[in-house]
Amino acid sequence: MRKTLNTIRRTKIVATLGPASDRPGVLEAMIKAGVNVVRLNFSHGSADDHGRRLSEVREIADRLGKSVAVMGDLQGPKIRIARFRDGAVTLAKGQPFVIDMALENDAGDSQRVGCDYKALGQDVVTGDRLLLDDGRLVLQVDSVDASEVRTTVVVGGKLSNNKGINKQGGGLSAAALTDKDRADITTALEIGVDYLAVSFPRSAADMHEARDLLGEAGKHIGLVAKIERAEVVADHATLDEVISASEAVMVARGDLGVEIGDAQLIGVQKRMIKRARQLNRAVITATQMLETMITAPLPTRAEVFDVANAVLDGTDAVMLSAETAAGEYPVEAVEAMHRLCLGAERERSTQESGHRVRQDFARIDEAVALSAMYAANHLGGVAAIACMTATGRTALIASRIRSGLPIVGLAHNPLAQRRMALYRGVSSVLFDTTTMAADEVNERAIELLVSKGIVTTGDQVILTRGDQMDAHGGTNAFKIIEV
Repeated sequence: MRKTLNTIRRTKIVATLGPASDRPGVLEAMIKAGVNVVRLNFSHGSADDHGRRLSEVREIADRLGKSVAVMGDLQGPKIRIARFRDGAVTLAKGQPFVIDMALENDAGDSQRVGCDYKALGQDVVTGDRLLLDDGRLVLQVDSVDASEVRTTVVVGGKLSNNKGINKQGGGLSAAALTDKDRADITTALEIGVDYLAVSFPRSAADMHEARDLLGEAGKHIGLVAKIERAEVVADHATLDEVISASEAVMVARGDLGVEIGDAQLIGVQKRMIKRARQLNRAVITATQMLETMITAPLPTRAEVFDVANAVLDGTDAVMLSAETAAGEYPVEAVEAMHRLCLGAERERSTQESGHRVRQDFARIDEAVALSAMYAANHLGGVAAIACMTATGRTALIASRIRSGLPIVGLAHNPLAQRRMALYRGVSSVLFDTTTMAADEVNERAIELLVSKGIVTTGDQVILTRGDQMDAHGGTNAFKIIEV
């Protein structure tokens, strides 16, 4: 009996926590509705807020018998204008406007405004375009000196305090990790996140720096590279290096879309998802997926197709931001996301794969995991693939192959179990083998799958494992077992 995709959702849901999810009963309802990973946005809230929310997630998940991972998300170098003396101003097309790094923070007016990024004048030249407030206003640079960037307004509109600045085409040199981020990394370690997202990495070196800051105490934390800079996607080698330096990547379509333009963003999203899967990394698609559900109980048709396209492309997860953090319908947004993912996954193409059929494998565990998935997709009686794993890696590699079959990660510890909450098509259960005799491990694994209702008598299960059960990368065999 093959499991169908009509009831088992393979694409994972990431939901951001905030004031909306803090309302009584809402977080538990969101988790019941299908949230797999929660996001703690370090751009807002205190360390105490993040610790409290993480503890609530752990308590609710344990009580409900669910595995929910927690991702901390660093703010990164948000480059912003300063504030206006008398409130928001309106800029008219064609008028001059100066970004003045020497101006006091609260002294802005309709002619000029300060900036918190003092190196802006070193990063731009005459002819560059600056995009303010997520691209709603556009300024063309006329001239630059040490403290002033003089511009002409190309696209005008209302401009209020502390709005972000992007450079069209990328190239602002602000470091990815700020002093605030370093403090937040300490918070992430103290409260015990499972993933840590790094904003605006310029290269793999930024991801390596974050890994070094996590140190030995944070070696189990998965790093997520948020792809937001134009220069990262402009060069294939740089993108590959950033992906390879991370455990997962996020297609962060907000700032990235502003820098490269909406027209390019379409293809970039598809290429990023494909490349992350080829490099055995998880991938999250984010930003404005169900934006209208911040204030409306149902998504638009355009949002329906946006979610569906990401699922059809093979994304591991889709992310809700303000919809669940500050919106009026956080639970309904999760329910809608669940429903849309299931609808897209019924399409036959989501169950078929030609992934790496003409490429060599570099590792034994990779060869075993992918071979097991090929066998499962072509052997009619297989009902599930079960991966014994100390880190979750084997299940991740297996999930790079599209399939209609459930992949079950038999996790040797809770950290590995939560890590797998992000991987497409993977469910996980605790399976501690430390007290088992070597000759009973397989039998006990099958008994666990039966008890969970994943397989039944007469089914075939493909079981991957290693000779050294707790060894990282130790998977070296798979076996086909009849229940």
